[in-house]
Amino acid sequence: MAKGFNSRNMRGMGGMGGINMNMIRQAQKMQADMEKLQTDLEQKTYSGKAGGGMVEAVVSGKKELTKVTIKPEAVDPDDVGMLEDLILLAVNEALRLANEDASSSMSKITGGLDLGGFGL
Repeated sequence: MAKGFNSRNMRGMGGMGGINMNMIRQAQKMQADMEKLQTDLEQKTYSGKAGGGMVEAVVSGKKELTKVTIKPEAVDPDDVGMLEDLILLAVNEALRLANEDASSSMSKITGGLDLGGFGL
């Protein structure tokens, strides 16, 4: 055993290995806040546009594509590749906005703690 430490003398450790009840309550509140935020984010939609609004993609807060709108003038049978690129740009922009909103909202709850490993 390390000098000056034994299992009978754990004063200074808060009786629970350094974790006090206030920290537990704070963690529980943060968890509840995060769950509510997750539910709130799932209800939102995010819109990304490309080609000056020729293509619009809408994704849900669950990061699922829910709608694609293509203006007729964006459809050129001789340049399908351009339309495909516009769709990709619009979808990726909508997803970027959803991710930024989720990160920003989560930061407000966690005080900047990096919880990226939790899929948020």
